[in-house]
Amino acid sequence: MLRQKLLDTSRGRIVALLQRGGLTVDEIASELGLTANAVRAQITAMERDGVAQRVGTRPGTTRPFHMFQLTPEVDQLLSRAYVPLLAQLVQTLASALPADQVDALMRETGKELAHQLPFARQAGSLQTRVATASELLNRELGAVTHVERNGGHIIRGAGCPLAALTGKHPAVCLALESLLTELLGVTVSECCDREARPKCCFEIKERPAKRSTRHR
Repeated sequence: MLRQKLLDTSRGRIVALLQRGGLTVDEIASELGLTANAVRAQITAMERDGVAQRVGTRPGTTRPFHMFQLTPEVDQLLSRAYVPLLAQLVQTLASALPADQVDALMRETGKELAHQLPFARQAGSLQTRVATASELLNRELGAVTHVERNGGHIIRGAGCPLAALTGKHPAVCLALESLLTELLGVTVSECCDREARPKCCFEIKERPAKRSTRHR
C-alpha cells in the first residue's frame, strides 16, 4: 500500500518510468502527460536527493538532451527480490543444518558484516560507542533504534530491519548481536521481542568480548 501511494505521486510515477531505463525530460513528460518544466523541477530535486542521476545524452534536432536514470542505491531499495530470497536462504539453512550450526553461521555473518561498516571501534567511551553504534544501525541497516540507560546500556528498536525473518528464525537476531559485539568490543546479548511486530533489543555488558583476530 505504501509503495502504491508513492507511485501515485508525480515523483513516484517518474521513478516507476526510470526503473525501465534512462529517459530524457521530454520523454518522461510525454509518457506522464506533464509539462517539461514540471518534470524538470522533479528531476532536479531527485538529483539533489540522490534518487536520479544523469547518464549521458540523446541526440536531438537542435541540441542533445540529457538522459536520467535511477541511482543504484534506489534501484536496490525498490527491488522486491531481497526479502523472499533471503527468507528462503535462511529457511534452507535451518532445514539442512543443526540449530547450533545455524547459530554459528549467523554469528559469523554478523562479525563479518561489522568489518564492512564504517565504525571506529576504539573511539570514545563505551557510552559514546554505543550511541554511535545505534546511529550506525539506523543509517546503514535501516533500523530505528535508540539507547536506554538502566544501570547499563540497551539499544532498543521501534521495529526490526529483519522483521520478515526474525519471527520465524530467531537465530537471525544473533547476527546483529554478533555485529554489535564486534563493533563495541564488549559482550552484547540480544533481548529482542519477536512477537507480531518484532522489535530489536540488545543489552550491552561491561565485560570485554573475546577479541577478533581479524585486522580492521
